[in-house]
Amino acid sequence: MAALNIGVDIGGTNLRVGVVRELEVIYQQRFPADFSAICKQHAPEAALQEILRITSAALLQAKAAYPDVQHVGIGFPGFIDPKSGQVLQSPNLPGLRKVDLAAALSRLIELPVRLENDALVAALGEYKLLETPPRSMVYIGLGTGVGGGLIHAGLPYPGDHGIAMEIGHLIVEANGRQCGCGNKGCLEQYAAAPGVIASYAELSGQHLVAHDIAARADADDEAALAAYALAGRYLGQAIAHIVKTVDPELVLVGGGMSQAWRHIAPELETQLDNDLVPVLRNKITMAVSESGDLAGIIGAAYLS
Repeated sequence: MAALNIGVDIGGTNLRVGVVRELEVIYQQRFPADFSAICKQHAPEAALQEILRITSAALLQAKAAYPDVQHVGIGFPGFIDPKSGQVLQSPNLPGLRKVDLAAALSRLIELPVRLENDALVAALGEYKLLETPPRSMVYIGLGTGVGGGLIHAGLPYPGDHGIAMEIGHLIVEANGRQCGCGNKGCLEQYAAAPGVIASYAELSGQHLVAHDIAARADADDEAALAAYALAGRYLGQAIAHIVKTVDPELVLVGGGMSQAWRHIAPELETQLDNDLVPVLRNKITMAVSESGDLAGIIGAAYLS
């Protein structure tokens, strides 16, 4: 990809924009953009217009800096129709349903725009950055939610309905916590940052942000360690089911919550070993991403 393309990684609370040449991010900007709060505080149409305003302004800034950019790819948190490109639903951005963000942004910035699920885009970026790419890879992104992406034979797999590898919505606790997708007991209600916050509040009676809970876990706070252990147990359970279903060569974990991996991993590894069929035990390669914020931007830039 000798051309210059823009890659965009949209999260629940921030927006990252980069200009990419080959695998090099030659321009990068982060913008505060709490789309989750916007969607909760505004009617759907007003929220959509605010998202378009913020995103188009960031894209136009990148386009002004690099006028030769040819294409924009966007990783977006939600269920994306693989045929129409519409956002069908976004559990963490309530109210957005059947909206064509890509087409609207394309009109505003006068560039081709393609939009895909953020975790699948990050999976593609992580795959591109690997020195020796495996034949198949499952990526799990731990952040505001829990996202997943499957790369098979070098290609991202969205599924026929755009819902493939929605790992965060595997039900790990019958009749558990209410999820934004409409079900109860989904993985992301325990293993994403808000899930760890909820677990810590239940265990300690205190409501802290995820960063402070991580700091308390580093200081051996029992409630914080237990909250991460619960996240690890449910995540190990989910990964075992995923591995038994698609049998990947590599499981790669990224996202902001992966910075607390040392608190998550022990319980995860125990649960994974318990739940895997014996023939798969000790045969699954797991790793934590070292790409930082780059994978989502690079993967988005490679969307075509």
